[in-house]
Amino acid sequence: MSTQSATPKCKSATLPFYTVRNISCPEDVENNRKVYVGYTPVAAIVGLPTDENVRDYLQDAEGRRRRRPTQVHKAIQDTLENNPYNFSVLNSGVVIVARECEIDEKNKVLVLKRPSIINGSQTQGVIRDYHAKLTAKDEAQQMGAHVKFEVIVTDNEDLIAEVSIARNFQNDVMTISIAGRLGQLDELEKRLQKSNPNLMLQKSETKLSDDYIKTERLLQVITALIPESLWPNSKDFNKVYAYSMKAKCLKEFQELYKAAKDTDCPEHAHAKQLYEFYLDVAAQALELYTKWKCHPGFRGTLLRSIVRDEAGNIQEVPDGIVFPILSALSAFAKKHNGTWVIDPPPLFADEELIRAAKGVYMDIANSNPWNMGKSKSCYTALYQITSIYRKLSRSVSK
Repeated sequence: MSTQSATPKCKSATLPFYTVRNISCPEDVENNRKVYVGYTPVAAIVGLPTDENVRDYLQDAEGRRRRRPTQVHKAIQDTLENNPYNFSVLNSGVVIVARECEIDEKNKVLVLKRPSIINGSQTQGVIRDYHAKLTAKDEAQQMGAHVKFEVIVTDNEDLIAEVSIARNFQNDVMTISIAGRLGQLDELEKRLQKSNPNLMLQKSETKLSDDYIKTERLLQVITALIPESLWPNSKDFNKVYAYSMKAKCLKEFQELYKAAKDTDCPEHAHAKQLYEFYLDVAAQALELYTKWKCHPGFRGTLLRSIVRDEAGNIQEVPDGIVFPILSALSAFAKKHNGTWVIDPPPLFADEELIRAAKGVYMDIANSNPWNMGKSKSCYTALYQITSIYRKLSRSVSK
């Protein structure tokens, strides 16, 4: 897995303006911030960074074939091509955040310190793509088109994050982008990088390449591995949703993160323990999922849903089979030297769980991996197997 360094933050940038006005209200002045609005030539926003935004230009999403333009993208481009003189009123413009702003009236430019577009990445992206195709003559004809801008000047980093999220809600920003922007995934990524510095979590919906660990999938796996002693609902030890409800697993992690950080939260003590479990087992969870997705022990089981190569080697085991197995392995979760690990006892062999998994797959799930992944009975049956091994191990150790 290759590394990719984070995009450095832009230290400063100049933004030419046709008009600019300070519209700061009393609350802005009281909280040491300023708000400016104005108009700038459309080409002027192309080079502005977007590192503070919750997501980048969707057409540039990493790891995915370039998407077909959405209706919004098409509308922006159509206005640029056919109605540029109305672009300033037909487009909502861009919102920019900066830590400082100086107005150079003589040269009619704003000097912005550490600027970033926090709303309007789609507008910027379409303008960039459009201008890249223009000839010098065409570009000269487009110089009359302007775009509206709003500059929020503040050094309050928390406020910048909140504004970025709030200004993007109308565009259906995915939860993964919000969690990433709020820093809720940073500690999880750091724990992964302790085992492998090259590992990076997906923290935005536009980070789709194989360079990134799929965050939601990792959280699904960790959810499946949570031991009964830490399970949030002691009355219902049911992990079926871990297989198919990635959004729920992410939402639960966000809520857990908040409770673990809030000492005034009634569930703080338990949340802190469970959050530590997530961090401790993150790297091992990734290893276990990778291992069971192509476990050689499935060779010879004749399960039709498993993908094999021409030599019969296991290429991919369906998640519907893997997740009940991972859930069963939660019986082996324990603390070792103050750190949570999944530690099967020496007398346990993977082949025992594979044989049991084949049985429930055929008898309970009707030879359908989707049925197995959604069946509480399948999870319970496999968990009973590992629970027996856990009890036997404790008896032997005594």
